[in-house]
Amino acid sequence: MPSPRVSVRSSSNVSVLFSVLIFIRAFHQTSPLHHSVTVSSVLLSGFGKASVSSALYASHKMTAYTSHSPHSFKRLRANFSPAAIHPTKAYAVQNGSTIPPTSRKCIVLDIEGTTTPISFVFEVLFPYARDNVRKHLIATYDSDKTKDDIKLLRAQVEDDLKQGVSGAVPIPPDEAGEDSVIDALVANVEAMIKADRKITSLKQLQGHIWRTGFESKEIQGVVFDDVPEALKRWHASGIKVYIYSSGSREAQRLIFGNTTYGDLRPYLCGFFDTMIGNKRESKSYYEITESVGVDKPSEVLFITDVYPEAVAAKSAGLDVLISLRPGNAPLSEGHGFPTITSFAEV
Repeated sequence: MPSPRVSVRSSSNVSVLFSVLIFIRAFHQTSPLHHSVTVSSVLLSGFGKASVSSALYASHKMTAYTSHSPHSFKRLRANFSPAAIHPTKAYAVQNGSTIPPTSRKCIVLDIEGTTTPISFVFEVLFPYARDNVRKHLIATYDSDKTKDDIKLLRAQVEDDLKQGVSGAVPIPPDEAGEDSVIDALVANVEAMIKADRKITSLKQLQGHIWRTGFESKEIQGVVFDDVPEALKRWHASGIKVYIYSSGSREAQRLIFGNTTYGDLRPYLCGFFDTMIGNKRESKSYYEITESVGVDKPSEVLFITDVYPEAVAAKSAGLDVLISLRPGNAPLSEGHGFPTITSFAEV
């Protein structure tokens, strides 16, 4: 008996797909050859590649189930949920993502509250920079790096004074002497750290101070226990992973290059800091998608613990997950973003 004509308009409805297959299978119980005809019919009916793959999988499963007993259709239908015949889609839904893992090309990670406990930043990194800023400036005052740091700080403080920013004090000219300049720099830097300001001048200096701490082993980077395994897994699957943090790129490399789990930098493809833009502005995420070379922003997953950052990334077209880690600020009701508590969920 010839196969009935099948016309299916939707290429995304998996439940329609396996229902059609079951219907067609009723007319083809004599030979596995007919399953090829079935799949061809589905293909010609307009199903996309992903659905055709599901059809192939379903067709083989149908052969196994229906070749033994005419009563197998109940077993067949029970075993063909969308999750069973489209496992990648089911995985994405279970993990709160809007795109299947197979379509992800890049993952961009925040650090503080996402890969690393907030306590490490506020109880280790910030105090170390604050307590060692004077020592660092005295030891490196004539170096090119420190001269550049001072130049950036001068420009920032001048702007802060115009804006009336609390804690800003004038930095005297070099002619006033090294001690006077360093005193003013220390006062400004301490005020910036206390206010947790996300500005390039501060982050660059902090990175240089932290380098001394990491090199002397006074500081060791801390990441959550699930992070190393996830980085290795994503790397092995061909997904490129980047870091985007308000901390300088140098500081980011120091943290991931000197963790309690060893050097994790081989699993990372690059680092972004505030030089690419403010983390709460959507244009920063447009710039990142251009830099990583994806065809469309939705191929990039951004994970952060900060709601305004999530909003900015989402408005730029990225897929977004919010990280719920111990010590993170609580989210407001109805925030509208899928959440995770571990990278094992991604």
